[in-house]
Amino acid sequence: MRPMRPSRRTVLTATAAAGVASAAAPATAVAAADGATDRPPATAQRPSRELRALLGEIDPDRIEATVRKLVSFGTRHTLSTQDDPVRGIGAARDWIAAEMRSYAAASGGRMTVELQSYIQEPASRIPVATRITNVVATLRGSVTPERVYVVSGHYDSRASDVMDATSDAPGADDDASGVAVAMELARVMARRRPASTIVFAAVAGEEQGLYGAAYMAQQYKAAGTDVQGMFTNDIVGSSTADDGTRDPYTIRLFAEGVPSSETPEQAAVRRSVGGENDSPSRQLARFVRDVADNDATGMRVRVIYRRDRYRRGGDHIPFLERAYPAGRFTEPAEDFAHQHQDVRVEDGKRYGDLPEFCDFAFTARVAKVNAAALWTLAQAPGTPRDAKVVTSTLTNATELTWTRRAEPDLAGYEIVWRETTDSDWTHVIPAGDVTSHEVDLSKDNVFFGVRAVNRAGLRGPVAFPAPQT
Repeated sequence: MRPMRPSRRTVLTATAAAGVASAAAPATAVAAADGATDRPPATAQRPSRELRALLGEIDPDRIEATVRKLVSFGTRHTLSTQDDPVRGIGAARDWIAAEMRSYAAASGGRMTVELQSYIQEPASRIPVATRITNVVATLRGSVTPERVYVVSGHYDSRASDVMDATSDAPGADDDASGVAVAMELARVMARRRPASTIVFAAVAGEEQGLYGAAYMAQQYKAAGTDVQGMFTNDIVGSSTADDGTRDPYTIRLFAEGVPSSETPEQAAVRRSVGGENDSPSRQLARFVRDVADNDATGMRVRVIYRRDRYRRGGDHIPFLERAYPAGRFTEPAEDFAHQHQDVRVEDGKRYGDLPEFCDFAFTARVAKVNAAALWTLAQAPGTPRDAKVVTSTLTNATELTWTRRAEPDLAGYEIVWRETTDSDWTHVIPAGDVTSHEVDLSKDNVFFGVRAVNRAGLRGPVAFPAPQT
């Protein structure tokens, strides 16, 4: 005999109570600059003791030292010299690689470092064949190493003239700050054992056209690598806007809607069911809020529902184009007067993308946001596969199905839902260790998702179900 389903009133009452309890569980959200406080979503997760210990090791002084060292190479333009030991992109490359190898030495063999190089033939902003090299440190997972998460910053810099390869181009904020985040995470995590694989990358060629990131993403795609999340940190060094106002406790996270990798037919299906706001990248962004917008990081994660800023792009885009979930971290409001400007002195003041305009305590908190997201992603179950909402029968109940992942510590699954007008998940329903679940709510009226839970109580990102006829 088929078990009786709870009534719709029971489901609504129980999930509403669960949503309130879950939302109240994490620490109070950090107040926004305007004094408002975001209520944590129902899917929010408390930082574990292990995670808090990891975050406590992130050092703003080390981040500052990394930024200043990268600035000391004068210029890191992609077309600058590659064989000078003290100036140019080659000197920066070699120093980053040496630092990463020193972190790997403490990993017990779990971390490896490679110089991922190729020759870029003449192309946009590349007038002659040029070697482009990414420095890639890979910390292999101990349980599900095939599941991969990537964090990066770009170590190339530019002056006002994007083709000027000889003038000083300090690139402190753009993007020594992002490289410093990736390197500090590599240092802190090298001595730990993540369940899944985490990659820490410093890429080149970004200012000339995202070349290094495109090459790295294509290598993963060609190898069939299961990259379930990628973050680029680009311009995360300052909390001061061009009007002098400061917002030192907010970081923006850009996340695209309808995936650029989808075919027109796939995009049409997504739009037909109202899934424009439920791409894998936006589920990843919601996950970041769930685990990193709290007192442990001291930061408010402001998710921006856009691929990137107007007229600009970052190293997450090549990953998006290859159907990998990805997002871009960027400071709350950029100071354009100091970006991509040649170093100059006016009225006794120095201008340019210099370390003195950075806020290293802020960048350290950005590193904590990245660390909270990456570590929890690596320790939690992966995103459920093949999530479907059954549409073959017209009823006021909703049946969801998915494929069980082969993860040894998997405890089960949860159904999440929200009103179509809400941006965050508001209700959570335990489903158990099953591959289907029926909810007494109409699929026509709300959005549903599925996420996995492990025995330690960690939840992975939500999968948005596609229609199954």
